[in-house]
Amino acid sequence: MSVSNYVQFAHLCFRFDPRAFRWAQTMRLAVDEINQSPELLPNHTLGYKIFDSCAYPLTGQRAALAVLNGPNEEDSPMLIPNDDYQVSVTGLISIAQLLVHFKWNWIGLIRGDHEYGRFAVQGLLRELQGSSVCVAYQEMIPLLYNSKKALEIMQQLANTSFNLLVVVFSAEGEMTPFLKDYMTQNITGIQWVASEAWITASVFTKSGFYPYLGGTIGFGIKKGYIAQLGDYLLTVNPQKYPNNTLVQELWEALYGCNPFPSSSSQFAPCSRKEALLEQHSAYMNTSSPRVAYNVYKAVYAIANSLHNLLLCQPGNGPFENNSCAQSDKILPWQVKSSSHYFMVFGNIEFVNVGLFDGTKPAGEELVIQEDRIMWAGHRSEAMSLCSPSCPPGSRKAVRRGEPVCCFDCLLCDSGKISNQTNSIECQFCPENFWSNHDRTACIPKQVEFLTYDSLGISLTVISVMGACLTIGVFAVFFHHRNTAVVRVNNSELSFFILFALTMCFLCSLVFVGEPTSWSCMLRHTAFSITFSLCISCILGKTLVVLAAFTATRPGDNIMKWFGPKQQRAIIFNCTLVQVVICAAWLIDAPPYPSRNTKYERSKIILECSVGSSLAFWLVLAYIGLQACLCFILAFLARKLPGNFNEAKFITFSMLIFSAVWLAFIPAYISSPGKYADAVESFAILASSFGLLFCLFAPKCYIILLKPEKNTKQHLLGKEKK
Repeated sequence: MSVSNYVQFAHLCFRFDPRAFRWAQTMRLAVDEINQSPELLPNHTLGYKIFDSCAYPLTGQRAALAVLNGPNEEDSPMLIPNDDYQVSVTGLISIAQLLVHFKWNWIGLIRGDHEYGRFAVQGLLRELQGSSVCVAYQEMIPLLYNSKKALEIMQQLANTSFNLLVVVFSAEGEMTPFLKDYMTQNITGIQWVASEAWITASVFTKSGFYPYLGGTIGFGIKKGYIAQLGDYLLTVNPQKYPNNTLVQELWEALYGCNPFPSSSSQFAPCSRKEALLEQHSAYMNTSSPRVAYNVYKAVYAIANSLHNLLLCQPGNGPFENNSCAQSDKILPWQVKSSSHYFMVFGNIEFVNVGLFDGTKPAGEELVIQEDRIMWAGHRSEAMSLCSPSCPPGSRKAVRRGEPVCCFDCLLCDSGKISNQTNSIECQFCPENFWSNHDRTACIPKQVEFLTYDSLGISLTVISVMGACLTIGVFAVFFHHRNTAVVRVNNSELSFFILFALTMCFLCSLVFVGEPTSWSCMLRHTAFSITFSLCISCILGKTLVVLAAFTATRPGDNIMKWFGPKQQRAIIFNCTLVQVVICAAWLIDAPPYPSRNTKYERSKIILECSVGSSLAFWLVLAYIGLQACLCFILAFLARKLPGNFNEAKFITFSMLIFSAVWLAFIPAYISSPGKYADAVESFAILASSFGLLFCLFAPKCYIILLKPEKNTKQHLLGKEKK
């Protein structure tokens, strides 16, 4: 064994590492096997040099470059990949894919205070760029372990919100005291993701670590079996290698004694009877070699590459122009080697649940058997989220000043949906569609109109009852047409009014049901003409009453201007004006069915647009003008003599009629959808009932219940007392 030390590469060493020494012995074993093989590199002998890097990667890399380049060369045809490259290729891509695969997006990073940890964290952050993974925090375990600093890190672990997952890039050395302190804090439920450096360390197989490390997941180098390694390690002893510095340090680390006594040593002399036992697991553990197996394969890979280069035939070589390497001067870059890293998941049993195969196409390297995974805390799955996923029907709203992984879930606005998890924004529904209650799908908008529901049926029943009642009054008047009450009050005009009121009651039926072109035109024109006819008849009756009672002088022939023909002319002409207005309305801009989506965006309101607003308000104004004129004339005649002064009842009827329609205007304007039609229908019914009861209830009372008063003398107040 040759031991060399370069001062320019020296780095302060804190302790001897028996595991690293075992790896060196594994290299020696492979070299010895190759040199004894008659088939591999015959007539050639491999040599080696061992350098102590003191567990400092940069020192090891510089030493390797020095061997390859020579002591006086600064450059080399082959560059050894630095630690950053090694971490990226062997572990970081696989860890990044692991985080993305399980949708872990809220992680903590802990690293050791060395180049490996620094490069690993930098490389992982680079691999995670553009992904959904956010880093909650980064912490570093000091190279000179400090319990106070470690406790600060653990406090950070305990305080981080919502199922934190922690990725650790560290060696076994600093992780051992850290995890011992971690156990004293009784923090459980953390899902650990470990780098290869400590995931398979034998120290963590002790049962005390299980409640805290159970379910740990990580990547480890593929393990293999090396048959002769155990016996080969036992050959190392002070007797076989006297005065060897590395053997001396091994004995000091394992037994605490110096096999080569000297006055400068701080250790007592050894008895030279110390034996290597299985209890020295840091050096003797060969049960599941991983790094050692990788070292073993690497030596054989180099030997096979050299063997192929030596057997190369000119013209069939792997280099430019099919050339071969010079057998007496093989350059480092001409030697090819490869290694593969595979995935393992660790608890005490180190269960293999998948692999990472770098030879497969990008994105297909990671293969996982999820049913074999036992997560930390025996959970059914491992979650690592700053915020839970936003379900369909909501969108993500990033919190101000926090990473993008921390967000709130806001329910989509009405009329918008999201049908995917973690939607960034909600989509508008098409024009005739609206969002459902959960905001996950667009459904057809509800079509609303005054249909035959409870409201529509009620209005229909009232309308039919009013028409039937009016027809009943008509029958009573017709049956008693020769009595004083009917004759004195102008039976012809009474029959005209009853006919008009019947039509008014039936007009409200047109407002119930789905609007069509015909129903929309009929609604407003029919009710305006029938009411105009009704008020014209009442106006004619008012004029007759006023004329009859104001003819005070004998011989006045004022009634000749209000005979039956004149009365019919008044009714016809007053009604004709409304007919002309309605005809112009229908010709110029008739009412039509429309789909109103502006008043209530969640519904389609089927309604009748008036077409011409001017015409609509004009017909109402004309009816109002007729009612006002009728009211004024009736009011002037209210104190005329007689026991049955009809002017009083006409005055009351016009008051009720006007009150109903004055209340209708604001109610109609403010009523939404089908309720606007209901308000208009109600106004027609209410005003019709008002006219019917005010004008005909007193007469029916006398006809049916007080027939003794149904005389001309009583009605005119001239009966004898």
